[in-house]
Amino acid sequence: MSAFEKLKELLKSQGKLSTDDVEKLVKEHGEMSNDEKMWLESEKLEIEKKAKQTETITMDQYLAALKVLDSAAEDSDEYKTAEALVDKYESGG
Repeated sequence: MSAFEKLKELLKSQGKLSTDDVEKLVKEHGEMSNDEKMWLESEKLEIEKKAKQTETITMDQYLAALKVLDSAAEDSDEYKTAEALVDKYESGG
């Protein structure tokens, strides 16, 4: 079985691939073609995109984020994270 086939199976079962996974399997089973590399990257991105779309913000998370916006400094990471949650919730996410 080629590195590409093994990586496809791994991506399907885990939903992600690490750089170590790719390097290990390529070392064991040989290089992949550019088309195979592009296919794997495209599938990986598609899985990540679907995972983000299914993430739903709850009312509790939204209310907690609003409290953070009221109390945290606007340039803080905490504020930016809360703002992203509020924006996602208000846009239907």
